[in-house]
Amino acid sequence: MSFLALDVGNTRLKWAHYDAPHAGARLLAQGAEFLENIDKLADGAWKALPVPERMLGCIVAGDAIKRRVQEQMELWDVVPQWVVSSNAEAGLSNGYDHPSRLGSDRWVAMIGAWHRMRAQGPARPLVVVMVGTAVTVEAIDANGRFLGGLILPGHGIMLRALESGTAGLHVPTGEVRDFPTNTSDALTSGGTYAIAGAVARMTQHLQQHCQAEPMCIMTGGAGWKMAPHMSVPVDLVDNLLFDGLLEIAARRFAAAPVWA
Repeated sequence: MSFLALDVGNTRLKWAHYDAPHAGARLLAQGAEFLENIDKLADGAWKALPVPERMLGCIVAGDAIKRRVQEQMELWDVVPQWVVSSNAEAGLSNGYDHPSRLGSDRWVAMIGAWHRMRAQGPARPLVVVMVGTAVTVEAIDANGRFLGGLILPGHGIMLRALESGTAGLHVPTGEVRDFPTNTSDALTSGGTYAIAGAVARMTQHLQQHCQAEPMCIMTGGAGWKMAPHMSVPVDLVDNLLFDGLLEIAARRFAAAPVWA
């Protein structure tokens, strides 16, 4: 039963085609498109794919983008299914005040991170960081309960806000320095250490709450830029959302016939 996983963020659509909907499935093909180019998928990257029998995705980009994606999927006879955050799924329980209002990308990433951590050893507290257009920092206790999380702007949003709100400030690319001595380095370093500081503070809160040292897993397109500057140890993982989608799909589709 081949399986198509979709991660539709604020900037890009990422997709992965697997030979089955479960963890450890063989990756057959993958790709990414900026949202302005998704109308080309059916006649481009997806045209030569074998027909997926199942599809599951998470989307934060809104209903208009979802409709455009589903239009591209009309070349296959497959029912689009999308993750909506719930009270509990795939071993995690959701402590958000209104569970369905939690971003599906955050929920799926946490599920992927939880199962990755459990595959490495006994359960322990877990901090999950996604570094993209926005940055999220989530806390999960050793029983698999999501306690809460932080949302802060990513590098690009921070720099654009400073550029638009500060007269005469233009933002070229700088380097991360301990003691920045020019404006470009000061801006880049400030954004990087703001994110690193949020992760360190959440890790401290979780350790105090659980009385155990947390594991920290980081993912996202800008994760590789952040990882060298973290003050806490992190495991950098590519495509954590696909890990989560495979875990969810394994449970949702295990007993269901293909035509359901």
